[in-house]
Amino acid sequence: MAVTDNDKGAKGITSFIVEKDFPGFRVGSLERKMGLRGSHSAELFFEDCEVPAENVLGDVGQGYVNALKILANGRAGLAARNLGSCQYLLDLSTKYATEREQFNVPIIDHQAVSHMIAEMAMEIEALRSFTYRVAWMVDQKEKIIKEAAMLKLYGSEVYNRIADKAVQIHGGMGYMKDYPVERFYRDARITRIYEGTSEIQKNIITGQLKRKYQN
Repeated sequence: MAVTDNDKGAKGITSFIVEKDFPGFRVGSLERKMGLRGSHSAELFFEDCEVPAENVLGDVGQGYVNALKILANGRAGLAARNLGSCQYLLDLSTKYATEREQFNVPIIDHQAVSHMIAEMAMEIEALRSFTYRVAWMVDQKEKIIKEAAMLKLYGSEVYNRIADKAVQIHGGMGYMKDYPVERFYRDARITRIYEGTSEIQKNIITGQLKRKYQN
């Protein structure tokens, strides 16, 4: 994106498509991340990079508006991915707790473990309903800035709690790379940061509510 002057003389942000063979553009080295290792991240450099006018994405001066719309839908999509991860962790945890025995009984029969599984299932159902509702709003072309921020915030918090409980239920094995829950635990943490931090989501929610009552 770049700051430009639109036809009416007002400054705005314009989006461009930068092709990888443009002079001045290069990709830096890949970052070494705690999680999401299957998704590569790298720093991008734009040194005296010139982009032709035909590569403008959307309308001139509307890049920020378009970015907000894309982010809202992206946050809804992230919540759906969080939901799927949570469900998988619940399935893994329930299966493990049913098969793993301590004191001659499956650990799922111990109240401490059974309560964690019940709490996981309850939060997942709440997240599922919220995710489906916002997805329906997207299909109806409704404005979802506030709802997407709420869903992204709630979904990432739920995912982190579910991942933590999953590791706890698996005990020492949950800390080992031989079991998949440790990877989910690492992957969950970034969901409170990317697509807008949890703190930013709270700002958006409050801002939308404030705007409602100001009008």
